[in-house]
Amino acid sequence: MELEGEYKIAAGRQVVWDALNNPEILKLCIPGCQEIEKNTDTSFIAAVTAKVGPVKANFTGEVELSDLDAPNSYTISGEGKGGAAGFASGGAKIRLSDTEDGGTKLSYKVTAQVGGKLAQIGSRLIDSTAKKLAREFFNEFAAIVDPPVAENFNISSATAGLTGTKEGNKMEDHKETEENVYPRTHWTLWLLGIISVGTLVAFAMHLSI
Repeated sequence: MELEGEYKIAAGRQVVWDALNNPEILKLCIPGCQEIEKNTDTSFIAAVTAKVGPVKANFTGEVELSDLDAPNSYTISGEGKGGAAGFASGGAKIRLSDTEDGGTKLSYKVTAQVGGKLAQIGSRLIDSTAKKLAREFFNEFAAIVDPPVAENFNISSATAGLTGTKEGNKMEDHKETEENVYPRTHWTLWLLGIISVGTLVAFAMHLSI
């Protein structure tokens, strides 16, 4: 499965970069995320509960970051296991660029594979589930990093406690349109739901999955 698309965020590129590398923020944004912690400067360990049609499972896995070019781009790779429900693995290339209005455009290209019961589910159901999870991830992520709300968060610190509300003004581009919701599915993050941990932006947002 190969997916690609882009999403616009009101916050600046450095703020978005810091947030994407902050496990506390990712935990707030990834649907079904039970636990996520920084293992090293370039890897995360996570536990995510995901449900696709009749299949529901707890995924656990590790995601590795590579080719880091802060605050412009990086590559995500990982694998998640969900017991009898199956497994997922994949990778994503994430790129950040400035928009004319001072915001950030997040572009992604994802390659993912699923096995077990997940592989037996129809692609249409997987697509719709991944799209829903991706929308939930980006709505939460945008609400946190958008300037009016970001002041209440210590985004640059991966260990700082977060305060404030996840609600907030969201830029007009965050409406549920095909332009902003992954055109055909996620995540990424990535694949943010089906592969959950595997690609976290997906993925990570993962990610969705």
